[in-house]
Amino acid sequence: MRAASRPEPWKRGPVLAALALLLGLLMLLHAKIPNRGTGNLGSLVETMLPWFGLFIPLLLAAALWRRSASTTVALLLPGVVWLNLFGGLLGDKSHPGSDLTVAEQNVDADNTDPARTARDLAASGADMLALVELTPQATGTYEKELAKAYPYHTVQGTVGLWSKLPLSDTQPIDIMDYGPLADTKPADRKTASNRALRTTVATDHGPLTVYVAHLGSVRVNPRAGFWTASRNIGAQTLGNAIAADPSKRVVLLGDLNGTVDDRAFAGITTQMRSAQEAAGDGFGFTWSARFPVARIDQILVRGVEPDSSWVLPANGSDHLPVAAGISC
Repeated sequence: MRAASRPEPWKRGPVLAALALLLGLLMLLHAKIPNRGTGNLGSLVETMLPWFGLFIPLLLAAALWRRSASTTVALLLPGVVWLNLFGGLLGDKSHPGSDLTVAEQNVDADNTDPARTARDLAASGADMLALVELTPQATGTYEKELAKAYPYHTVQGTVGLWSKLPLSDTQPIDIMDYGPLADTKPADRKTASNRALRTTVATDHGPLTVYVAHLGSVRVNPRAGFWTASRNIGAQTLGNAIAADPSKRVVLLGDLNGTVDDRAFAGITTQMRSAQEAAGDGFGFTWSARFPVARIDQILVRGVEPDSSWVLPANGSDHLPVAAGISC
């Protein structure tokens, strides 16, 4: 009698089946999750979107334990959606033949051994190194340690570019143009122009425009939710500057404090390609260095071809450095 009273496999685990469908719909319709009035919930979900795939094997294990056929079938939805979103990142898309190697790192204002960081970055052999979160105390160390390998460099506030190739027309970029909010953020605005630069690199294939940027930080706060105000303003202003730039070949190197899946970067990602997505191997997470959970350090290109993209080993910063080979 007990065996006869057990529900059929298709009727077992209705809650698990519902959770599987909700998971699939969450990933499928993530762009529909609003930011306004929800503490930027949409951007937070998009930042952590790859990790939602971990719920699939967990639900599958529960479905097998419950012998729930309905949950097993329902899991096809999140499985297909996740593979459609991120399956392309699982294989190695790199190929040889690049003209230049570029690298970027947030070197950490609290870095206790900037000399080691500089030496490790120089050993990478990159033709250009973009460093952000420079401090006045550490900048001299980087200049000294990198001088031999990189005869050309520019530092604008807290961001800098070291290059084996000549630089020209360097200028700071005010990425925090608050527009109508200018009077409400005087302290932020005072330091904002020190967080981005634009320069021209003389390559064998002609001039290459390079932007280096460090967008504002984000915070997760129980009251405010996912606070991204200064970062979003910087992303919009930087996107506008790149869109107005007449240069045909542009590379953006920087800590954007967000992933390319975040809608806040649409103004940038609609006109530039991620080197990691185009020519990388895996997700390329960069933060934090001890346990990377998101790729917030980016190499984005327009008018050049990314041939490879990879993450360099930890070197004393709380961010991992990223590098890419590009063909001009």
